[in-house]
Amino acid sequence: MTTPSTTTNTTTSTTTSTTTSTSTSLDITLHVNGVDYPVHIQQGRNLLSVIRTEVGLTGTKEGCDDCECGACMVLLDGQPVNSCSFLAAQAQGRSITTVEGLMDGDEMHPLQRNILDEGGVQCGFCTPGMLVSATALLARTPSPTDDEVRIGLSGNLCRCTGYAKIVAAVHRTAAELAD
Repeated sequence: MTTPSTTTNTTTSTTTSTTTSTSTSLDITLHVNGVDYPVHIQQGRNLLSVIRTEVGLTGTKEGCDDCECGACMVLLDGQPVNSCSFLAAQAQGRSITTVEGLMDGDEMHPLQRNILDEGGVQCGFCTPGMLVSATALLARTPSPTDDEVRIGLSGNLCRCTGYAKIVAAVHRTAAELAD
């Protein structure tokens, strides 16, 4: 059995299009620790890299770069956020607090002092994120239970301390702030 042969005549047309190059950089102002920082950045930059590089505050750490460890935690309008996965452009017009912003001038926040006094710092890499997360916890739950502290810090990994001393520092701070 033979099948009919079909010849298709296809005309190909070439279309020339002109695309206008759009800039992938932005001028934004970040409000960090009470200070406005005008920065010029690429659109896709995360908040962590801009805080460390353009703003120059290096207390916030880059650990996993995948929202797993909490070393990059900052407060955004008072709520803890993994700055490694938050676009810097989304933070414009919002209040950002880093670990450096917890201090009052030259005086450490009671939580900073207590985490040192309780021995909750060993290598120190997780400490900035722990402090930021614990600050948010104490703002919303002034007298947390052990479970509430552990849940409040659950987004932060510490491979050195075993958490007990960090939990103790949070409780000690809660008691101090209640006085």
